[in-house]
Amino acid sequence: MTDILYNHIKHKAAYLLLLCTVLVHAQPEKLSSAEIYSKLQKLNVLGTALYIAAHPDDENTKLISYLANDRKVRTGYLSLTRGDGGQNLIGLELRELLGVIRTQELIEARKLDGGEQFFSRANDFGYSKVPDETLHIWDREKVLHDMVWIIRKLRPDVIITRFDHRTPGSTHGHHTSSAMLTQEAFDLAAKPDYSPEQLKFVKPWQAKRVFFNVSWWFFGGKENFEKADKSKYINLQTGTYYPLLGKSNQEIAALSRSKHRSQGFGTSGTRGDDMEYLELTKGDELKDRQNLFEGVDISWNRVRGGKAIAEAVDAVIKSYDFTNPSASLPALIKIYTAISRLEDSHWRAIKQNEVKDIIAACAGLYLEAVSENQSVTPGGLARIKWEAINRSTAQMKLASMVVLPENKTVAQAVALQDNVVQDGLLEINVPEKTAYTAPYWLQEKGTAGMYRVDDLQKIGQPDIIRELALIFNINISGIEIPFERTVVYKTSDPVYGEVYQPLDVVPAVTTKLLHKVQLFKDNTPQQASIKIKSGKDNCSGILRFELPRGWKVTPASVPFELLKKGSEVIVHFEITPPPVPSEVTARAVAVVDGKEYDREQIIINYPHIYNQQVLLPSAAKFTKADLKVKGSRVAYIMGAGDNIPESLKQMGYEVILLTPEGISAEALKGIDAVVVGIRAYNTLDNIIYKQQALFEYVANGGTMVVQYNTTGDLVTRDIAPYPLRISRDRVTDENAPVTFLEPSHPVLNYPNKITVKDFEGWVQEQGLYYPDQWSGEFTAVLSSNDKGEAPKKGGLLVAKYGKGYYIYTGLSFFRELPEGVSGAYRLMANLIGIGKL
Repeated sequence: MTDILYNHIKHKAAYLLLLCTVLVHAQPEKLSSAEIYSKLQKLNVLGTALYIAAHPDDENTKLISYLANDRKVRTGYLSLTRGDGGQNLIGLELRELLGVIRTQELIEARKLDGGEQFFSRANDFGYSKVPDETLHIWDREKVLHDMVWIIRKLRPDVIITRFDHRTPGSTHGHHTSSAMLTQEAFDLAAKPDYSPEQLKFVKPWQAKRVFFNVSWWFFGGKENFEKADKSKYINLQTGTYYPLLGKSNQEIAALSRSKHRSQGFGTSGTRGDDMEYLELTKGDELKDRQNLFEGVDISWNRVRGGKAIAEAVDAVIKSYDFTNPSASLPALIKIYTAISRLEDSHWRAIKQNEVKDIIAACAGLYLEAVSENQSVTPGGLARIKWEAINRSTAQMKLASMVVLPENKTVAQAVALQDNVVQDGLLEINVPEKTAYTAPYWLQEKGTAGMYRVDDLQKIGQPDIIRELALIFNINISGIEIPFERTVVYKTSDPVYGEVYQPLDVVPAVTTKLLHKVQLFKDNTPQQASIKIKSGKDNCSGILRFELPRGWKVTPASVPFELLKKGSEVIVHFEITPPPVPSEVTARAVAVVDGKEYDREQIIINYPHIYNQQVLLPSAAKFTKADLKVKGSRVAYIMGAGDNIPESLKQMGYEVILLTPEGISAEALKGIDAVVVGIRAYNTLDNIIYKQQALFEYVANGGTMVVQYNTTGDLVTRDIAPYPLRISRDRVTDENAPVTFLEPSHPVLNYPNKITVKDFEGWVQEQGLYYPDQWSGEFTAVLSSNDKGEAPKKGGLLVAKYGKGYYIYTGLSFFRELPEGVSGAYRLMANLIGIGKL
């Protein structure tokens, strides 16, 4: 990311399993009396629903909230991907880093609507038009394997798909694929001969039925849906008002939906009657069309020994004192003991966790483990301050603590008296084999369509798996109950007050190439700069900079010494490129005490999610390109956010960042070209008032290059000086052959001769949101198309306007330039330089 753009373990195994299945809550959950009562109601329900779709933000938060809060069933959302292929409206992160953001947005959304989050190993490789393509790139069998694994673990009674499996080609190929695979997974999960390796941990499971969640947008609009015959659908009344929560179902859903900030999905809550429509696609028919669980006993009667537990929970609910929840503790301790004796291990584990949370909340039991530092290294020392307080009259004692992942027991025998804080300090030697804190799905190199995760137990887990934790063994009225708390980091901020963030396990040293792409236009040597950061005190070693043969690196290595944890130093190497065009990967490798470190630390920091540490290979793209540029000064108007300004600087341009407010005739003097960032006409409201100034700039001899915008929510339809209509046309295959419609056109010849080779090595997609209609003043320069489709000619349109040029392009420069694609550089140089003929 560029600075220029940011002004902005009963047994150890059981403990480890708990670590893998419980979401990390950095800030302790503190339940109100009403929320405790709601959890008591949920304790008496043993039903499960699973919602399945393709991406983060595909889920229907209204239905998830209804199932979790009205029906009070365990509700999961399985998003097959983490959303890497989308765009980012809040920052510059794309691909795997965007996937990390969208993962956290889903986790935060589920905290609000009451659901749980799951993922498969499928990678969102970008837009796909048909399921055949999707399932080929994804590795169909692996995704199906993951879905069956999650179904067997979650054991849903009903499964709901967001999309229709019978309509391939009518929506995103990922969407239809998610529904198609669900129909298969429903059957396969019940077959013991399918993926028998899973049966070491789970049992075959047959859900009762599958539904398709019908929506108006499958009918082409709300008006069409209102007129449609919906008699075959189940019409589920979901407009519930929850007095205990003070919110309607729709209001909760809107809060959840609004966590998808990177996609711009903030929305307002509504109230009153509401309806969701479902179509049965597999399983038993329904007689009661308001009861999706018909034929399934979702009470305690579904497990042996459950009847007595149900009666006990009913009694607690009936006698619950909202002003004194602790009065329920004696009964809850008996319920916990009864649940621990159940034969059904599945529901035993789920309901034990639920009742433990209720017990802690009723007692006002606050347990916390806080690191003195925000990061630790494997083999290092972590100082952990712990706190325990019982805010009830219940007889309670801290018997011991278990330190994870060492599984080391620390005896305590400390009485927890009413409202008296007990605390202390533990010094923990972090095991050398402790994994670094990082998204587990990014630790091994995957394929274009799949993450590589070899540990079956990790597949489906939503979040980073954090190993450092304390288990507080609390004796309450003679019964010992373990409460796990992940170790966190806490600070007191002068503005925000008490702030919690995750504790990170970091490498001893990380490195970062300051330029993710380094572009060489000729044989002149350039300086490559690498930042070295220490994860511990007294860190010294050497840094190597590795490039393939043909590239010369001087010196061979550079020594470094960093005395304090967190300190940094920048070192430099001189790089001489080969005489011929070349695209290679450069690596930075630090050697400390004989051990190699080759990771870059990336911290993702946004206020709506917890800080995320991502460790990726410390690498960059080095490109020697046959590149000529004309002109020197480029004004860039940032839209939704991209890294193109940094790429333009690499090409040799002086880049001036302009906001709409800064656009004027004076500001545009001496500017060789104005480049408008992606989705600018979707995101910059005030640009509408500057169109005339921009068009006058063009008429007076300037060049204006406008990159793609989406079809909806344009601030103005007049984005060009001549009529032009944006459509949803796109070429998703980055390797699609390109035809030059106007081979002699200047943008294909000056100052660089563009050939079909310049479209080799493109990533993710060739282009998107091409215009499908334009006036005669425009010249369509090239065409391409996905397999089986007609040629798309709107990817690059050039028009003479006055003395200058207006260019509209849907080509994905915002992906290609930051990836160091030579041809994209050459073509962009021609667009910018067209006015210098």
